[in-house]
Formats: sequence, C-alpha cells, structure tokens
Amino acid sequence: MADLVYPPVIGVIKAFWKYLGIQLQSSGDTNIPRKGGAILAINHVSYLDFALVGTAALPVDRYIRFMAKKEIFAHKIAGPLMRGMHHISVDRENGSGSFVAALRALKAGEIIGIFPEGTTSTSFEIKELKSGAVRLAMGAGVPVIPTIIWGSQRIWTKGIKKDLRRKNYTVLVSFGTPMTFERGDDVDAAEAKLRENLIAMLHEVQGRYPDSHVGQRWAPARLGGTAPAPLK
Repeated sequence: MADLVYPPVIGVIKAFWKYLGIQLQSSGDTNIPRKGGAILAINHVSYLDFALVGTAALPVDRYIRFMAKKEIFAHKIAGPLMRGMHHISVDRENGSGSFVAALRALKAGEIIGIFPEGTTSTSFEIKELKSGAVRLAMGAGVPVIPTIIWGSQRIWTKGIKKDLRRKNYTVLVSFGTPMTFERGDDVDAAEAKLRENLIAMLHEVQGRYPDSHVGQRWAPARLGGTAPAPLK
C-alpha cells in the first residue's frame, strides 16, 4: 500500500524526540522480520509508546501499523494522520471489525503493533493480557515478537502530569525472540507464555536502565518506586 503520510510524520516525530532530548536506545531489531507479517506485542506505560516503538523499528525499514482505540481516529487532527498511516481503529465495544482488518493486514505482509494489556499500566508492571494478539497470530500464521518499552512513562502517562520540557531522558525499546503459535493451540496457555516472556523482558530492561528507580513516581513499587500497586 502507498505510504504518503508515514514518511513526513516520521520526520516530525524525530524532530519532537530531538526537542525533548530523548535518548532512544533499541535492541533486538534483528528479531523483526524484513519481509512478511508479524505482530509486535508491546507493554503499555505511556501515551507515547506507539510512536517511540515505531521509531525504534525504522532501522529494519518496516512501518508498523498500530491498533489504537477509535477515539483517536475521531480526533480532527490525529484521525486523518492515523488513517493515512494505515493504522487500525479498535472499537472496544465491538472488536470484530478491527480483528478482521488486522488479520487482512497480517496476511498482506504487514507488521501490526498491539498493546495486549488493552490500556496503560498505571503500576508499570505487566497487566493481564487480552487474547487478541495470540488469536491473530494463530489465524494469520505469523510470529509474535514480545516488545518492551521503558522510560517513556517519565514524559507522559496516565495519572501523572505530562512533562514536555527537555530532560534528556533515556527510553529503551527491546524486541524479543519471535514466538510462534499454531492454529488449534490452547489460547490461554499461549497468552500465559507471552505474558511470562514480557515480564522477563521487562525485568531485564529495567535492570539495565541508567537511572535509579528508587523513590520515583514513574517506577513500580517492586523497584522502590512509588507507583500504585498492580490492580488485582
């Protein structure tokens, strides 16, 4: 499909990261296929995650088509841009249409970005996952690449006032080893395995983050931060 909107938007986003002083560091991009469909299953800690992960994937010369709530598509500015970049609108009340659209895109060889937790994690831990990523992977016969982002919550996230001043924050993005699921596999077991991998990757990324988590509102209690405890 023609990508007339994505390239100029990328230019603007890169300029925005430079303005904020974001030090974006990525690892594991060799796990992203250069051809064919795949799913990035991403943890969700901030409102900037989709743009930062999309930027981190640029070295492999692939555009990520993100699944995002329909309210974004209804915005008078963001909506046309989201549609122009061929992202996929998700209606949380009736998700069948978005599932079919994502399945079609995967079979056409696109990479789809999904936040399987369904919403931003205010505890900054991995929440329980929705089954959409796994079911799409099984239906389209494509791999799932567990993906972790960390540090973006320091800039703009739920429950914390956004800080768009230049701060030179480091943001880490890690693309994990692809996971494959066969049609007919147990969905619950596959989802549990994906969550297990995301948790392990999150802990690894947090372990090499350059700034201390102790006493920080953007850090989980497990690391000495003051973020709310995970919801039961």
